Amino acid sequence: MHVLGIETTCDETAAAIVRLRPDGTGEILADEVMSQIAAHAAYGGVVPEIAARAHVEIVDSLVARALRKAGMRAVDLDGIAAAAGPGLIGGVLVGLMTGKGIALAAGKPFLAINHLEAHALVARINGRLAFPYLLLLASGGHTQILAVKGVGDYERLGATMDDAIGEAFDKTAKMLGLPYPGGPAVEAAARDGDPLRFALPRPMIGRPNADFSLSGLKTATRQTAQAIAPLRPRDVADLAASFQAAVVDVIEDRMRVGLGRFRKSAGAATAVVIAGGVAANGAIREAMGRFCAQAGVPLFAPPLNLCTDNGAMIAWAGMERLRRGMVDDLSAPARPRWPLDPKAERSLNGKA
Repeated sequence: MHVLGIETTCDETAAAIVRLRPDGTGEILADEVMSQIAAHAAYGGVVPEIAARAHVEIVDSLVARALRKAGMRAVDLDGIAAAAGPGLIGGVLVGLMTGKGIALAAGKPFLAINHLEAHALVARINGRLAFPYLLLLASGGHTQILAVKGVGDYERLGATMDDAIGEAFDKTAKMLGLPYPGGPAVEAAARDGDPLRFALPRPMIGRPNADFSLSGLKTATRQTAQAIAPLRPRDVADLAASFQAAVVDVIEDRMRVGLGRFRKSAGAATAVVIAGGVAANGAIREAMGRFCAQAGVPLFAPPLNLCTDNGAMIAWAGMERLRRGMVDDLSAPARPRWPLDPKAERSLNGKA
């Protein structure tokens, strides 16, 4: 089986082809990604209109390039998967309509993929990860702790009440005068810094729920920076290190609570998985390794290229669904919001 995956939910245009081997593992035959970092750097963040226009200009050629690299034609595929949300609606529409067009023209099944589900499932591509497992999904737009019980079966155990972790990194980088994207810039600056110099808060630590709150930490970082302005290079490094250390402490505490809630809901976890762009942060990966060693649960961390947005994760989620007959029709909508656990979303909004 071969599935094409298309990803356009934010500022990466991506197309990939994944093959299902006879042993149930996935093989990435082509994984083409075009980043828009340079186009958005001047604005310090993603501009939706610029992102959508860039997707339109490149998506067709990326799909063609992926097919050439895999030595295939569209009619050779077994399914076409495209991210249908959540994300910036202009970009989502570009990839979704491209996928539908290819599926219609080639007469192939179509799979409308939840971008978050793709992050949640991509660690299974090597065939060694079984359900159920505990997932930390952390990116620029999302921070959630989830029980992944099966394909399409997710329970949200915790979520951010304000900023996502990646968003907090980006905003902190901007405060410190570091370049965009902020996550890698803060991590790089922190390597030369003293994480003990500034006593920044650890929001939500010790709370019985598994939720996050990053706005207070972000505010404390800004107030500290303002108090010692103008910032010298040493100040920037120490603030970056102190901020990152606070985030790491919060993650470890929230995951400890999340694992406890998981065990009450789903039983023993086969593993702990980290996914999303923030999972590429070395300090966070190291902390998660410590946490898993203490908890006696194996850690699954996808390769760095599968942490950030990519087409292979969309293709693999499509493969997981196609194998189970979970196919969509061409009326599947673009969805700027699309929770993995609708029950938790309704509860958060006071509707249940």
